[in-house]
Amino acid sequence: MSELQPDVRIRMEALAPHLQTGAQQWAQRLGLPLDGEAGYALQLGEAGLQLVELGPQAPGPVRVDFVEGAVAHRRQFGGGAGQMIAKAVGIAQGIRPRVLDATAGLGRDAFVLASLGCQVDLIERQPLIGALLEDGLQRAAADAEVAGIVARMRLLQGNAIELMAGWQGEAPQVIYLDPMFPHRDKSALVKKEMRLFRPFVGDDLDAPVLLEAALKLASHRVVVKRPRKAPVIEGAKPGYALEGKSSRYDIYPMKKLTP
Repeated sequence: MSELQPDVRIRMEALAPHLQTGAQQWAQRLGLPLDGEAGYALQLGEAGLQLVELGPQAPGPVRVDFVEGAVAHRRQFGGGAGQMIAKAVGIAQGIRPRVLDATAGLGRDAFVLASLGCQVDLIERQPLIGALLEDGLQRAAADAEVAGIVARMRLLQGNAIELMAGWQGEAPQVIYLDPMFPHRDKSALVKKEMRLFRPFVGDDLDAPVLLEAALKLASHRVVVKRPRKAPVIEGAKPGYALEGKSSRYDIYPMKKLTP
């Protein structure tokens, strides 16, 4: 569900006077008011764009940061090509598949794949999350350390099912799906994001249709990330799965990836 729930009110805010023009541009683009009562705010600050729940008990803001924090730590110490996600999409010696991440969210998995050398297209259908992702990619492109990684990432905003059905150009070798809710990860960070995004995203009730569209487009395989004990997505059955402590990758192979 890409539309806001009817009772969710969000406004645009600039966190410094000199950012007011930029905030107005985002507000116009996303159709957000610059004032009035709201439960949430999309804020433009010195560190970029962030989404925050308003109120005394609310958790802190969420923004996309590919330069520092958890994403940087995973890039440096996450295990490289030995990570389960790398094995799931078929990364091996001499093999760096072209990947379409059709449920991009905040782009963490796509960034991992790009940092390992894959060209990655990302699709995000929720406009607010898409804005956070776009802003994060722009800031990362200006950082010498990660600019080369995000240069391998291309963001497409819209409905993934429609975009895959009307795909132009060479088909992605691998399509990666990670329906956002219910989320397998119970870390404090993900709990905060779940609380913040659920009113905007809802549940991924169209996962079977998404899988069907992916299977029609991918040339080599489709990979679906699931909670470890969750049932497979309705429809075609995976060929095999890779299982970790909390999550699982269901793999639908079509053709062998070769160097």
